[in-house]
Amino acid sequence: MRTTVVALATVAAVGLTVVPAQAATLPPPNDSALKSALSGLPDADATGALVRITGSKGFWQGTAGVHDYDMGGPVRPEGRFRIGSITKIFTAVLVLKLADRGEVDLTQPVQRYLPGVLPAGYPPIPVYTLLDHTAGLPHVNIPKMSDPQWVVEHRFDNWTPRQVLATVIKQPMVFAPGTAQRYSNSNYIVAGMLAEQVTGKSYARLVREMIAEPLCLRSTYYPEADPRLPNPTARGYFTVNGKLIDVTEMNQSIPWAAGGMISTASELDTFITALLRGRLVAPNSMTRLFTVPGVSNHDTGKPANYSQGLESETVNGVTVWGKTGTRYGYASGVFATRPLPGEEPERKLVYSVNATDKSTTGPGERIRRIADAATR
Repeated sequence: MRTTVVALATVAAVGLTVVPAQAATLPPPNDSALKSALSGLPDADATGALVRITGSKGFWQGTAGVHDYDMGGPVRPEGRFRIGSITKIFTAVLVLKLADRGEVDLTQPVQRYLPGVLPAGYPPIPVYTLLDHTAGLPHVNIPKMSDPQWVVEHRFDNWTPRQVLATVIKQPMVFAPGTAQRYSNSNYIVAGMLAEQVTGKSYARLVREMIAEPLCLRSTYYPEADPRLPNPTARGYFTVNGKLIDVTEMNQSIPWAAGGMISTASELDTFITALLRGRLVAPNSMTRLFTVPGVSNHDTGKPANYSQGLESETVNGVTVWGKTGTRYGYASGVFATRPLPGEEPERKLVYSVNATDKSTTGPGERIRRIADAATR
């Protein structure tokens, strides 16, 4: 295992939109706990992992396992990986920036910007409900995606957003917009289409021009039809009939604006820092990022935990904002405590685990240990 630890000054504080900012309470990164969280790789659930922790309380990074299951070699901390649904933060930022410019009214129906795209029987769906998963749209429905063999054989297929959306709109609405929360890729497929329609630019170009280039993110992008994941990278695997299949090269057009991007730990760190410090969107949009709707999760009945772009989680009494993501061979996350204006977040966490299935079921315990160690 490779690790780096540096102590920094403790100067930041944590705050939420609905409660006053609180004094900083986190200690420096816990080296022994973090090393323990990464120990034992590769195992049955993951071939490798990387963790990066930064913030006002200190710096720590470590890797474990192998970057290539057949050839060996350590996981590189600067490696690229598929970020899955972390992509949704980027898509939300694009839509919020368009709202900041006056090009999109978040309270207006999606149908105003995408006429004829959704069924006539669907009710008006306010744009903001796409971002906080309260739109009520049904899930993307591609039944064959549940067959690992089909996934591997069709991993280079290229889908258009309209083809993906066609699997959604064959189904009825799940609930009336704004009345419940149900996490769904469908919301961000539509949000990506809206951003393209309003600007006349491709999703990949919007990410590049509006986010990546201003922040000098050279390894953060949507790869369009290119299935490759450029080196350096830890290769991704998917278990099919008990055998690990290398799925590092895979078309990302199905998740698209909901989950198709590539990045690195350091660049996601830069991105979440810029976002939480107010460098990417206007104050009104910042409020939206930290406001969770007062509704329940449609499926579980639990309180909502998604804002218009971010996910809120509390671990060891520490509230963090960010997003998890999964793609075949990759399970990742980026989270940070909310800083006071002008301050550095007290704690930022980026991780990527090279999971051997697409869900977090297999590597879930590993990820739980990483989150636990990062917030001690």
